[in-house]
Amino acid sequence: MKTSEIRERYLKFFIAKKHKVVAPSPLVLENDPTTLFTSSGMQQLVPYLKGEKHPEGKRLVDSQPSIRMQDLDEVADNRHYTFFEMLGNWSLGDYFKAEQLPWVWEFFTKELELDPKRLYVSVFEGYEDVPKDTESFEIWKKIGVPESHIFFYGADKNWWSRAGAPDKMPAGEIGGPDSEIFYEFDTPHDPNFGKFCHPNCDCGRFLEIGNSVFMQYKKLENGKLEELPQKNVDFGGGLERIAAAVNDDPDTYHIDLFAEVVRKIGEEVGVSYNTDSEKNKSFRIIADHLRAAVNLLAEGVVPSNKLQGYALRRLIRRAMFHFHLLGSGISGSAVSFVAEDYRNHYGNVHKNWEFVKENLEVEATRFESALKRGLAKLTHAVSENLEIDGKFAFDLYQTEGFPLELTMEILGQNGMEFSQLQKNTFEAEFEKHKENSRSMSAGIFRGGLESKSDETITRLHTATHLLHAALREILGEHVGQKGSHITSDRLRFDFSHPNKLTQKEIEGVEGLINEKIKANLPVTFAVMSLERAIKEGALHFFAEKYGSEVKVYTIGDKENWFSKEVCGGPHVRNTSEIGGVKIIKQEKIGSGVIRVYAALR
Repeated sequence: MKTSEIRERYLKFFIAKKHKVVAPSPLVLENDPTTLFTSSGMQQLVPYLKGEKHPEGKRLVDSQPSIRMQDLDEVADNRHYTFFEMLGNWSLGDYFKAEQLPWVWEFFTKELELDPKRLYVSVFEGYEDVPKDTESFEIWKKIGVPESHIFFYGADKNWWSRAGAPDKMPAGEIGGPDSEIFYEFDTPHDPNFGKFCHPNCDCGRFLEIGNSVFMQYKKLENGKLEELPQKNVDFGGGLERIAAAVNDDPDTYHIDLFAEVVRKIGEEVGVSYNTDSEKNKSFRIIADHLRAAVNLLAEGVVPSNKLQGYALRRLIRRAMFHFHLLGSGISGSAVSFVAEDYRNHYGNVHKNWEFVKENLEVEATRFESALKRGLAKLTHAVSENLEIDGKFAFDLYQTEGFPLELTMEILGQNGMEFSQLQKNTFEAEFEKHKENSRSMSAGIFRGGLESKSDETITRLHTATHLLHAALREILGEHVGQKGSHITSDRLRFDFSHPNKLTQKEIEGVEGLINEKIKANLPVTFAVMSLERAIKEGALHFFAEKYGSEVKVYTIGDKENWFSKEVCGGPHVRNTSEIGGVKIIKQEKIGSGVIRVYAALR
């Protein structure tokens, strides 16, 4: 069964249960400068899980594309990804365990026809003031799940919050016990686990395909857990994993989303998938990283050395290095040839393919140059008989993106050994680097959801619309948004244009923006279909990420407007609230892409 059919069946199933479909969030939240990526379906719903009223009601369903860079090192197995799609349904203080668990069981066993004998479930065994979840246990038994297929686990396995178990949750974080569903594959499992293993072991016999989180607690400043005003359900099921279960194949890289890409990788490198376990890892990393990369590019993110751009650059370069490990040279055309199949699965990638392809190939060329620089440094060190220890290898990795595996390969060719002690040093440096990244990401994510109403960010967001319109008026209608990012200090806007702006053009753009600010123009919005928005003349670059129903923000009178764009908000009520804008910097960041920075004045 194709993933598109599974997605469609899931949405229809919960629509029949009186759920409203909500548009998925974009991968990069424009109005949230402190989170790198959308990493779960519940991210946009936190205020409503805490009690705020959702405009679509109490029952919601969606399919949310997500990115989790913390899973980067696990991608080489058969079931982890950096980019994935999460099927989700929510009850915001409406139904609870008695409805949710039978419904999700019905979906898996009736709609998708999974064999009930292959399904196992887990429930929460209790934690301090949170009791053992005997209610879910009894519901599962009533459904017909035998007790031998029901397992109790502690907070490390059967509690969900964005931060993890209750002891890891910061004050203000919400979470709750969960009940997971696992599919058992009819395949041999690791003999090291003996004759018996359990759903949460890592031998590959079981695959988690769904998780019903009972989101009902909030962490207090004193470390205690307090019940939320309402009891919520937050279900998440990985589309790719569910497809693997439906196909009864434990390797999720055999599903239709990856099959053609994996085949094309093999065609390019002259090696078939499933011929060698180490080579399989490279196939998976390439397929996964390119899928994440093309979807980020399709939303306007471009490779750079900061934030989302840095993550994108890392994904592309890591994919290209694994082409090298499979025996293929560094080639931008090879990368885009392989990645092009994702156009068949993601409409936004198809629509923006020329932009996606161009940036993939530009980054490939840059990586080839970085590899040459790294090779030069390493060759010099070898010829001078310098000590090439773990710290040297890590510095080479961090400054030039030169992978440890390639350092070890070249040393081996020169009859030099990279000892286990040197590897340990490299890994210690790498762990420090990862921990710093994790700390930053955790702080970024937790802070982001609380800062959406920040007044400065709201003013800058509306200023971005004025900047876009002014650029098109001064430079021409070929100007189109390729990406944006806002912090509390400045806005950053990427757009299509062949050359950097002249001083006269900068002054013209800046002057026009401030003229519209002084004119005290109203800022209004209307919800409409994307088709109607386009007919009304709204700019809609990357608009597909908002769904079929979109918000259109207009600056100026309805009949004589200055700016009209599809956007997720937030915005000021009139332009005078912005105060003033000054362009502070510009740079060329790619072929035909200019980046402008501006700040309030």
